[in-house]
Amino acid sequence: MSIYLVTGGAGFIGSNIVEELVNQGARVRVIDNFSTGHLENLRTFRNRVDFRELDICNLADLKKAVEGVDYILHQAAIPSVPRSVIDPIGSHNADVTGTLHVLWAAKEAGVKRVVYAASSSAYGDSEQLPKEEAMRVSPISPYGLMKYMGEEYCQLFSSLYGLETVSLRYFNVFGPRQDPNSQYSGVLSRFITAMLSGQRPVIFGDGEQSRDFTYVSNVVQANLLACHSSKAIGKVFNVACGDRITLNRVVEILNRLLGSHLEPIYEPTRTGDIKHSMADITLAKVNLKYIPTVGFEEGLRLTVEWYKDYMKKA
Repeated sequence: MSIYLVTGGAGFIGSNIVEELVNQGARVRVIDNFSTGHLENLRTFRNRVDFRELDICNLADLKKAVEGVDYILHQAAIPSVPRSVIDPIGSHNADVTGTLHVLWAAKEAGVKRVVYAASSSAYGDSEQLPKEEAMRVSPISPYGLMKYMGEEYCQLFSSLYGLETVSLRYFNVFGPRQDPNSQYSGVLSRFITAMLSGQRPVIFGDGEQSRDFTYVSNVVQANLLACHSSKAIGKVFNVACGDRITLNRVVEILNRLLGSHLEPIYEPTRTGDIKHSMADITLAKVNLKYIPTVGFEEGLRLTVEWYKDYMKKA
């Protein structure tokens, strides 16, 4: 039976991938240094995974963790544009050096394939919509540049060393287990937890910026498909829903779901924030057989229900 290693497996997206693999009966190894992840995210299936606390920047420990692994789903990162602006060196160490370590350890151990969590932030603030994989990248934040560098390393390792890699450019992922307490947390987790507490949500900008919000189960699906598709090797794919919605509209929908009437507070636009984002997911549909199964409003409803339970327990 194949062994799957999920880096950053105690994090938001990583833990959702781990849970699905466990539910499918797979053998799963998880590594995390808890810089952004939480052991609580693995609580209900912790005894069914091989968990190892380590930092991917420690190459010696990483090599040991990769031994015997067939597939690596590389989610470990510091996934924050604002944090990369404040601390580009720290973000670079995790997002670029850490990725290089994962690829090198995978090559040395004879891993079959590495699936890399890339980011739509690589596209920058291009006015072209939808974003297509073939368009010129133009990141406007250190984070966007770092995640793109990871893609380039993946493609290089495929062509130079024969290591199979696939890069998935995530678009604004949201859902259960996204940490609402971090100052760098996703916008939807901040909106939901604020509004559940009766507080007005804060929008940076005029609220007319739009995003291709992607429920986490769609991202999990894409990762598992990318492990085995013969048409994916060495390529980059957008992972999203192929639609977009403004932040003002998000607040309207949340007010309807919560039965509230909270008006947003508008603050100045943050450095590095992108105005509009929407993906063309044709390549993923054709090559990975990826079809998003949970739309935005359904995903938002599921996420609200999860945060209601989360806040009761907090």
